[in-house]
Amino acid sequence: MHTPAEETLTGEAVALDVQPLGFFLRALGCLIDMLVGVVLLVGGGLLLVTMSASGAIPDSALRIAVITLLVLVMVVVPTTVETLSRGRSLGRLAVGGRIVRTDGGAAGFRAAFIRALVGVLELWFTLGGLAAIVGMFTPRAQRLGDLLAGTASERTRTRPLPPPAPGLPAGWEPWAQVADVSRLPDRLAARLSTFVRGAELLDPAARARVAATLADAVTPYVSPRPAADAEAFVRAVAAVRRDREYAALVIERERAAQLTDR
Repeated sequence: MHTPAEETLTGEAVALDVQPLGFFLRALGCLIDMLVGVVLLVGGGLLLVTMSASGAIPDSALRIAVITLLVLVMVVVPTTVETLSRGRSLGRLAVGGRIVRTDGGAAGFRAAFIRALVGVLELWFTLGGLAAIVGMFTPRAQRLGDLLAGTASERTRTRPLPPPAPGLPAGWEPWAQVADVSRLPDRLAARLSTFVRGAELLDPAARARVAATLADAVTPYVSPRPAADAEAFVRAVAAVRRDREYAALVIERERAAQLTDR
């Protein structure tokens, strides 16, 4: 469950179920991108030194060439890559993230340029120290460039779809339409699914005992609690939980695909 500060709101004030990329994954992705930048700087520097030694670049132009190399690697390349890839980079591909606007839309050139420009200070000049400090105190691990550009990092690797489970028991359709199972803990929901898929393999006495135990554990998290036998109740809760989780994940994947095409 996201806190209000972590929710992504569209321009119509609709909350999207978007998973922000965590602080440590963001830091890892940033480190990978900076290592790529260091490789480019070292390679470009060696090329300039070689060209200067051979006389291809006069000494008076060497300083300008060095500044140009720094601007290209620190600002131009990140801005171009992020704009053309719609918020991705090599590091973000590795950790499964992308940069989006805080309303969930695709970030464009302006946002990428602001992030790259501010990144010169918070990433390169402070070796990521300033970005780390700011990221630790923002809800979605946003760095200073994100705050100024109005962006955040979104997780692009959606969770796997839940495994198939037996359908809703006959006659439980009206209850399923009004049932609230959102407070059910994930671990308990997993226990329900395991029981439902393997109930037929259990001894009848053990099956009834496990069903009663699970029904007692589930009752505080489900409303309303119908008057029914324990196993039917457990099966109904597992089916409703699985169907709603499946629908939410399908919507999440469709939204991610739409964002990629923008």
